Amino acid sequence: MIRYAVLTISDKGARGEREDRSGAAIREMLTAPPYQLCHYRILPDEKEEIAQSLRDLADGGEVDLVVTTGGTGLAPRDVTPEATAAVIEREVPGLAEAMRMEGLKVTPLAMLSRAVAGIRKGTLIVNLPGSPKGARENLAVILPVLPHAIEKLLGDPGECGTETP
Repeated sequence: MIRYAVLTISDKGARGEREDRSGAAIREMLTAPPYQLCHYRILPDEKEEIAQSLRDLADGGEVDLVVTTGGTGLAPRDVTPEATAAVIEREVPGLAEAMRMEGLKVTPLAMLSRAVAGIRKGTLIVNLPGSPKGARENLAVILPVLPHAIEKLLGDPGECGTETP
C-alpha cells in the first residue's frame, strides 16, 4: 500500500473562493490500489506554511508520498518549489525533468514549470502544476515509476535494473 497526501496550494482555494479541481483530479487518478489517501488539505501560497505541512507529513511517518498541486509557476506568490526545496534532504530531479519533457510535447509553457521532487525521511514529495489538466498530465508521466520509487524508499533490498527470469 502506498499511503499518500495531497496538498493543494491556492490562495483562492484556501479562502473558499475556488473549487479545488486539481486536487480532485489527483485523488481520482490515485483511487485504485496500491494507493490510499491519508491526508488532503488546501493551503495558501505561504512558503513557511507549505514547508511546515511538508515537514509534518514527512516526519510523521504516516505517508509515503506527498503530491502538491499549484504554486509552481512564475507568479510572485508561486513559492511551492522553494518551500519544497527547503525541506527535502535529497532531490529526485529526474521526476521533474520527465514531467517538463513530456509537457513540452503538449505546450511550450511547460518549460516555465519550476516543479521539484525530492525525499524527506522516507517520503517522496512531488510538485505538480495547479491546473487540473496539467496535474493529470504530469502525474501520468511519473505514475509508472512511483511504486518502484516508494519500494526503494521503504527499504526494498532488491537490485534495480536487473531482469527477472
